[in-house]
Amino acid sequence: MIVRFLALALLGWMLGFAWFAVFLPQPLDGRATDAIVVLTGGAGRIDRGIALLREGAAKRMLISGVDRAVRPSELAAQYKAPEPLFTCCITLGREAIDTRSNAIETAHWLERRNYATVRLITTDWHMRRAALELRQALPARVTLVYDAVPSRPSLTMLAREYNKYLLRRAAALLGI
Repeated sequence: MIVRFLALALLGWMLGFAWFAVFLPQPLDGRATDAIVVLTGGAGRIDRGIALLREGAAKRMLISGVDRAVRPSELAAQYKAPEPLFTCCITLGREAIDTRSNAIETAHWLERRNYATVRLITTDWHMRRAALELRQALPARVTLVYDAVPSRPSLTMLAREYNKYLLRRAAALLGI
């Protein structure tokens, strides 16, 4: 009986992992939202957010998880963006240290501005867990749209992220 249960659990994990790995979230079109939130930590995320902001896809952008030592002028130079864009429209969130605190920081930032729609930008393999965390932190009235930055994750990275996702789903079910 225990062997059958373990075999069924393993089969369930493998099927879930296959779904997780094969159907990674995709980039979104340029539709407009009130705000853009970029989670630091992966290549192409900030580039995508700045490009969308410059195209007018949102009014403001939060970059969550920025190191306290980084100045807006340094980011402007690194991403070849005009410094006034950082002054008027980009907030550097410096409180987050992980995905869960990214969600809390983002929720507070959105609350202060009373935005109704937000575009979440993160890497494709990270999107499901980041969106889960953000959904838990945001009020129900806020519409969240996903804009994944394509990547080429290793099988190990996908398995690690899938396990983190499963653990956060289980913790969410328990109210943690």
